[in-house]
Amino acid sequence: MIKEETKLQSVSPLTGKQYLIPEKVDDKAGIDEFVAQHPGKKVVVVQGLGFVGSVMALVVANALTEEYAVVGIDLPTPFSYWKIQSINEGVFPVIADDPKIEQFYKRTREKKNFYATCDPYAYSKADVVVVDINLDVKKRSNDNGHLEDYSVDLTPFKKAITAIGTYCKPGVLVLVETTVPPGTTQKVVRPVLEECLQKRGLPADQLKTGHSYERVMPGPKYIDSIQNFYRVFSGTDEASEEAVEKFLRTVIKTDEYPLTKLGNTQATEMAKVLENSYRAMNIAFMVEWSRFAEEAGVDIYEVVNAIRMRPTHKNIMLPGLGVGGYCLTKDPLLASWAKMNLFGSSEPLEQSETGVHINDQMPHFAFQFLQSQYNGPLNGKKVLMLGVSYLNDVGDTRFTPVQGLFERLTDAGCEVTLHDPHVMLWEEKGLRINNDLDELLQQAYDVVIISTGHKEYRNSPKLVSALLSHPGSFIYDTIGVLSNDEIRKLKEKHIVKVIGRGDL
Repeated sequence: MIKEETKLQSVSPLTGKQYLIPEKVDDKAGIDEFVAQHPGKKVVVVQGLGFVGSVMALVVANALTEEYAVVGIDLPTPFSYWKIQSINEGVFPVIADDPKIEQFYKRTREKKNFYATCDPYAYSKADVVVVDINLDVKKRSNDNGHLEDYSVDLTPFKKAITAIGTYCKPGVLVLVETTVPPGTTQKVVRPVLEECLQKRGLPADQLKTGHSYERVMPGPKYIDSIQNFYRVFSGTDEASEEAVEKFLRTVIKTDEYPLTKLGNTQATEMAKVLENSYRAMNIAFMVEWSRFAEEAGVDIYEVVNAIRMRPTHKNIMLPGLGVGGYCLTKDPLLASWAKMNLFGSSEPLEQSETGVHINDQMPHFAFQFLQSQYNGPLNGKKVLMLGVSYLNDVGDTRFTPVQGLFERLTDAGCEVTLHDPHVMLWEEKGLRINNDLDELLQQAYDVVIISTGHKEYRNSPKLVSALLSHPGSFIYDTIGVLSNDEIRKLKEKHIVKVIGRGDL
């Protein structure tokens, strides 16, 4: 595969193995050999091997009613190349608290129907291409985390779609799962593909394009969030719509989780950003109420739980450190950007943008609360942060709100130690993470911050016992992990503060 090697390396955070990145990619022989091993099977190429694409590829390789030959493709970059190599060597590149991931991957190894590459030649073999790549929003914020401006650059996304169009067959189905600005599949994806086919002298009228957004939830039900969950879908025309539905029915248990067809791809694209905007705004709404509770001497958790007894209000959120992950931090902005840039509106989605403004400041609010409650300067203090992932029981650090708090602590002169049971390398910060909690708890700290709700920190007598064995310190629970009984025990020796608990 490697014709010429450079000194650029891609290092697996799982094994520490180093891979030289090819300067020139030529995996034609490997791809041809893989496809030849699966005669008669349709080839599905999954573009992107991140938290969504890698697991989607596993699910397709273990489809319910059809046997597929699945090729995962990603870029030969330091961030991605190790994933390609790991998949082919027998190490799945995602760690999560879901036993089905290992089961599904083991089956693909036995069937030999999952291959990874960085050569776009793979698209020439595809009957179906599933697009699971990043589409980022670039934010410009001030020192307090307040969003001042943002932009959406479709250039990398268009480049990825162009790669498909440069190689694909005329009758391919290109299914976009990526969260995109409403209007993207119809106004960007299909025109780019049609232009590429026409330049190659191929007919564009056989092309099928559709959108069915992922609702992937990394964690204990990672696989089920794809295979055993409801899907919304649409196509850019009737033939595309039928092709999308037919494919999804082979992958998803639609007898238990029926598909929902919407009128066009703008509708499904809007559905994704609307459902995530709703949740982001719900979280933002709780920010000011949790701060009010702190000022009023109120336990906002008992207030919310009392309100949740009312069936119409069961989805009211609890306070926390902030919003993280790839969706809620940007999707409201994608929608607002599309409104103005793809549909010509002069007015943004103001409430949705405001929700992002508020959520981005939550780590700053959390730091301010710590400063206001801690007796003395933070400079030089030893701090243990429990959790760097944005989501409990998952090793996902994308846009984690822990980063904002961590950076403010280090800026204040704190000596910060990080623990997370699911993260070995915090890629965005380039930091190795200690996974041995017992080892870390042998030391004493001035401040202990619970920053992610991993099960290792919840209802943990061992954690409470270890903290009680040390001299008095400041225990700061940013997400309400500690029970009232645990708080009572810890307060016998330590100062304990919880975001949204003005009664402590």
